[in-house]
Amino acid sequence: MAEPRPSQEALALDAADALAPMRGRFHLPRGPDGRTAIYLCGHSLGPQPAAAATAVREVLDAWAELGVRGHHEGTSPWLRYHERFAPGLGSLVGAMPANVVAMNTLTVNLHLMLSAFYRPSAGRHRILIERGAFPSDRHAVVSQLHHRGLEAASSLIEVGPADAAGPIATEALLAAIEEAGDSLALVLLPGVQYLTGQLLDIATLTDAARRVGAVVGWDLAHAIGNVPLAIEASGADFAVWCHYKYLCAGPGAVGGAFVHPRHAGGHGLRRLAGWWGHELATRFRMGPDHVATAGADGWQLSNPPILSLAPLAASLDLYREAGMTPLRAKSLSLTAFCRRLLEARCPDQVAIVTPRADAEHGCQLSLRLAGGAEAGRRAYARLSEAGVICDWREPDLIRIAPLPLYNTHAEVDHAVALLSSALD
Repeated sequence: MAEPRPSQEALALDAADALAPMRGRFHLPRGPDGRTAIYLCGHSLGPQPAAAATAVREVLDAWAELGVRGHHEGTSPWLRYHERFAPGLGSLVGAMPANVVAMNTLTVNLHLMLSAFYRPSAGRHRILIERGAFPSDRHAVVSQLHHRGLEAASSLIEVGPADAAGPIATEALLAAIEEAGDSLALVLLPGVQYLTGQLLDIATLTDAARRVGAVVGWDLAHAIGNVPLAIEASGADFAVWCHYKYLCAGPGAVGGAFVHPRHAGGHGLRRLAGWWGHELATRFRMGPDHVATAGADGWQLSNPPILSLAPLAASLDLYREAGMTPLRAKSLSLTAFCRRLLEARCPDQVAIVTPRADAEHGCQLSLRLAGGAEAGRRAYARLSEAGVICDWREPDLIRIAPLPLYNTHAEVDHAVALLSSALD
């Protein structure tokens, strides 16, 4: 394909971009021709921050120099290493630092929360999720039902969109919550739906679920670092997320969790316990009884994998430096620009599944091609060959996510031009 030239509009937008220097703080992958690829896949795995290697090297050097003494000595002793992440994570999800913790991975954290917060009774046993939920979330929920001798056929409510792969109407979710009423034990929904890129109304849906007496949890995997969040103010009981997408902490990175302060002591919850959640003052007395640390820290099980946590420090530094408000403004500019170009250049060939309203989407745009799955796979392959890294989701969606930390309007212009050529 011929090399497209960026438009004057794209160049002007990039020239006015105060966040432009952040791009140089990442290692961006290369395409088949050896040049820097157009990386639009941060919704799946974020690129490596340039400072990540230094953060890991610091841990390795401490280990080499101090051995076991590294738990208590050095510039960042491992005993309290995880605490350094709470302020940054709290800022990103909208919670006080004491109510968030970096630990485990997303689905492990989800199981921990469900094991404590899902307390079915004969009359109140149903769980509500979205139809088409990320498979791991559904697997976790169904296995929790089975663990308690229940079946999905009678205890699982799945609310879907009018269109098989489109956004879910808030009204449909509210109606389902109201209809389930006092049979509803728990609601688990995504902050941003992974397939469509739809941003859900967390505050409204949380309020509706709590009014019927249900516990409310959120999967923020595609929301943290993508959109502004206020999870604590929403009143949600818990939330879980990963750090390898928008937070750029590396493949399989340590995840995170939020627990509302009304559950800080774990009173009335039959939660699972491990020694790293034991209060620090008496942890090393190695007693038989568990005394939980107050707040989210008390939900920890084992000592965290320090080497896996280290890259998150580099990413959180970038978010702190950039600020979520400027990042959101640039994100909306990138997605709006991308949408305009798609509608102008591919009006009859590409349908944008992601909602248009700013309040209903993050960085991601999900595209359905008019030619169906075969045309979509062919266009995706051509984009990959041309150095555009996005992703394909069966049965017929290409997902792209221009991120404000490192993507440019010129790249978006280039990518849409390549897509238009790929559809010829």
